Amino acid sequence: MAEKVFRALVSPFVAFTRMEAAGGVLLMASAAFALIWSNSAWAASYVALWQTPVSVEVGGFVLDKALLLWINDGLMAVFFLLIGLEIKREVVAGELNSLRKAALPVAAAVGGMLVPAAAYLMVARDPTAVAGWGVPVATDIAFALGVLLLLGSRAPLALKVFLTAVAIVDDLGAIMVISLFYTAALDTTALLAAGGLFVLAVLGNRAGIRAIPFYGLVGAALWLAVLKSGVHATVAGVLIATTIPMGVGRNDEETGEHDHPESPLHMLEHGLHPWVAFVVLPVFALANAGVALGGGTADAAGMQITLGIVLGLVLGKPLGILATSWIAVRAGWADLPEGVNWRQLTGVGSLCGIGFTMSLFIGGLAFADPALLDAAKMGILGASLISALVGTDLLLTASQRSEATSGAPKKSEALPQPSVS
Repeated sequence: MAEKVFRALVSPFVAFTRMEAAGGVLLMASAAFALIWSNSAWAASYVALWQTPVSVEVGGFVLDKALLLWINDGLMAVFFLLIGLEIKREVVAGELNSLRKAALPVAAAVGGMLVPAAAYLMVARDPTAVAGWGVPVATDIAFALGVLLLLGSRAPLALKVFLTAVAIVDDLGAIMVISLFYTAALDTTALLAAGGLFVLAVLGNRAGIRAIPFYGLVGAALWLAVLKSGVHATVAGVLIATTIPMGVGRNDEETGEHDHPESPLHMLEHGLHPWVAFVVLPVFALANAGVALGGGTADAAGMQITLGIVLGLVLGKPLGILATSWIAVRAGWADLPEGVNWRQLTGVGSLCGIGFTMSLFIGGLAFADPALLDAAKMGILGASLISALVGTDLLLTASQRSEATSGAPKKSEALPQPSVS
């Protein structure tokens, strides 16, 4: 019976990580194809495709954007919706639902955002480069988990759960950075409209409305209002996610459960995962990862941007995560996951230096100058590759040392049984 309960708790997490790993492979392939295309004889067609104007007209209302912006403002809102759903699930019923459980991943994520930003600003002092400080604060969960899963049993389940929790808190931090520091001039009327639509969704939740189409319609209107307000449109995805019902229906309240696999949140999350992993993120990578190598971006500001991002992701991420994790454990606020040692935690810290999706996204907001954006992309791609290699090496050597000293896993090293919904 206990084994069945454990399998029921862990199986959604296992399915999630498998999908993230497969999506990570496709993401890498899309990025590689974008690099090849943008450095081929057909490079002009790469640029021309994403700058193709696309218009939507309803009556007298016209929304006209380049294809690239439809992807970054529209399609990526679906990605942020999924992030919002994951954050809510983890806070309500997952690895972040208590102060003790959340202490270590929250501490790690905070250090993993502050130190990279500081490292970037130590190098990028040119006024045109400073805006990119937010680029190295992000972690790409699909890439990082994909690399970790390639190690198989050499990476304990507790380590994968920890990485997922850190990346989710990191995503929340990146969303706050985007909202607070990468926002254009605000349109008060549109902002009030967005606030009213958000309240409408909250009231729908309170009223017991569980129909996903209701939240879809309100969410679409909210996206448009946020787009017109000056706040980045993708934030609408996170806002509407917080209003999606997660608990069981009213008829089941006597069971005392607060989470259920058939809740609207779970159904929407599971329905969106394949679309985000296999469509949204690969298309985003294809549209944004292309950079002309050797294209003459190596001026002073460009060099500072590239070096700052590499320093922030490759060194800042693991140092920040390790330092704040050590403080949290030393102070007695948190415990290391069972079966996980400090070398493995350092390896995970390096994997968190794979910024890719979020870093590219923030880079696009930070730099309007194509030359500076190309410099940022070069830093992101290079740093993500180095972080993946260093993290893999640290985790492999940690596993080999453990096997050499113990011969077989000790009882205290048995895999934990996390309550993951």
